[in-house]
Amino acid sequence: MLELLGSDPLLFALACLVLGLLVGSFLNVVIHRLPQMLERQWQAQCAELQGQPLSPVPRYNLLTPRSACPHCGRAIGALENIPVVSYLLLRGRCRGCHAAISLRYPLVELTSGVLSGYAAWHFGYGATAVAALLFIWFLLALTCIDFDTQLLPDDLTLPLLWLGLLVNLNGVFVDLASAVAGAMAGYLLLWGVYWLFKLLTGKEGMGYGDFKLLAAIGAWLGWQMLPLVILLSSLVGATVGILLILLARHGRNIPIPFGPYLAGGGLIALFWGNQITHSYLLLTAP
Repeated sequence: MLELLGSDPLLFALACLVLGLLVGSFLNVVIHRLPQMLERQWQAQCAELQGQPLSPVPRYNLLTPRSACPHCGRAIGALENIPVVSYLLLRGRCRGCHAAISLRYPLVELTSGVLSGYAAWHFGYGATAVAALLFIWFLLALTCIDFDTQLLPDDLTLPLLWLGLLVNLNGVFVDLASAVAGAMAGYLLLWGVYWLFKLLTGKEGMGYGDFKLLAAIGAWLGWQMLPLVILLSSLVGATVGILLILLARHGRNIPIPFGPYLAGGGLIALFWGNQITHSYLLLTAP
């Protein structure tokens, strides 16, 4: 089977697309449950520090309990959990109470599938494609969690950073020295911007999770890609922020998560960073 996948690029891409759809279904669980798991941990830690007794709570993690409708509590069966297909067959509604199912779920699954299939087609069969899949899945989960909660959990950003360094031990994307320098520079760049903004305005312009996310992207793609990632994420973030203010959907003082734009910049750099950089150098050459 592996030999067949390696010999047929289209089949490999389709296999990764299906795998991406399945992983996207699991990412929906991570996106929904991980923030709640962290909140429970923080509440337990606060109660312990204050010497308060811990109330027994049902077990809650990424595997337990089974997925259920948030409206009626009906457990979701296996046939109702087929990525994208189940949503279409159910017409976007719970089979039990007919409450609307969020469009977020099939969109996450579809995005994961399409990006996974494209990564397989772009990089071809091998370790680079496998590494790219992991990078994509982590960034997708972080993007949605940051949109929902304005948090970039260490439970995802730190493993992503160490995985980037591990992947580049053998120079999958860049040499190890560039990966280490990328992790350091990614963190320090945003850390410096954070403190400069705070000294000038007295306000916090971003969270520490953004530092760690850019450090992780630097560990995967090397320090050479960081200027492009920052430029792309800043342009997109500024454009979206201005549009939201003009459309009166956000006040000027309401924070906008920056993590999704860093993740978007990281994905663009993953697929087309070298081409963009090369084209820019050609255009600016004397």
